[in-house]
Amino acid sequence: MADSYAEGVLATLDGKRQQFGSRFLRDPARVFHHNAWDNVEWSEEQAAAAERKVQENSAQRVCPEKQDNKKNEISECGGSEKGPGLATEKQRKCSCGSLRCKAHMPPVEENVTQKLSHLEICADAFPGSSATYRILEVGCGVGNTVFPILQTNNNPGVFIYCCDFSSLAIELVRTNSEYDPSRCFAFVHNLCDEDQSYPVPWDSLDVIVLIFVLSAIVPDKMQGAINRLSRLLKPGGVMLLRDYGRYDMAQLRFKNGQCLSGNFYVRGDGTRVYFFTQDELDILFTTAGLEKVQNLVDRRLQVNRGKQLTMYRVWIQCKYRKPLVPSTS
Repeated sequence: MADSYAEGVLATLDGKRQQFGSRFLRDPARVFHHNAWDNVEWSEEQAAAAERKVQENSAQRVCPEKQDNKKNEISECGGSEKGPGLATEKQRKCSCGSLRCKAHMPPVEENVTQKLSHLEICADAFPGSSATYRILEVGCGVGNTVFPILQTNNNPGVFIYCCDFSSLAIELVRTNSEYDPSRCFAFVHNLCDEDQSYPVPWDSLDVIVLIFVLSAIVPDKMQGAINRLSRLLKPGGVMLLRDYGRYDMAQLRFKNGQCLSGNFYVRGDGTRVYFFTQDELDILFTTAGLEKVQNLVDRRLQVNRGKQLTMYRVWIQCKYRKPLVPSTS
């Protein structure tokens, strides 16, 4: 019984399902006893095979003419995915920024942020200015992170901001029955637009959340985006990220001719995705003046028990804090 428990059998001693983070595959013969396994170690052969696959699907790049066409079709901020796993990756449809989405976008009134963009944000004259704890989610999609926070946190001092490139996604957030303007402010925002303001002053946010969104933008615009977000954090505030790691299954599945540049690809729907290393993310955050609290690789083995398939996922999870005392360097 002890061995079965250690290997992640579904039922624990109290009859409850084990939580993610505690399901470890110690016996390969039991791989199909779970839908997913945590902290899966890769063999040298598996890592080498993944590197070869990336070299193969990167050998033929998207031709310059097609790259120019793609730039005309989609914004520099591509699209975002909400949450890990195969099922949630299908949620791109409301935040992708491709022509397919734009064609179905209903007309929306001029965004509040656009109205404020030419005004100086005052410390006592912005949405949520009376809040004692402020959270911003960038690339919120249709609110799959925002609404659970609102539902589980009844603290009246908490205020949540959420933005997305897609005006359709923001319209869906605003019309959701759980949307409460006294506790939440949703707005359209292009993460890569250097001239577009956020509706909050600098040094005003406690938490910024980036879930599968940074990977969707052009690599040479990532540092500027993180720099601008860093300015919004209070001293001691944190930036939380979860995104694609190098050699994730999604990267290995790309076909030749879909690579835009090193580890940066275009999907069939026109959205784009980058696959990070820990060091790359560390450089982005520390260059923006943040200190590392956590930077780890989450290697998970997902299993399709019906088809007897195994799928290796690689995600990176980061937590970086703004120093209480500004750096003198």
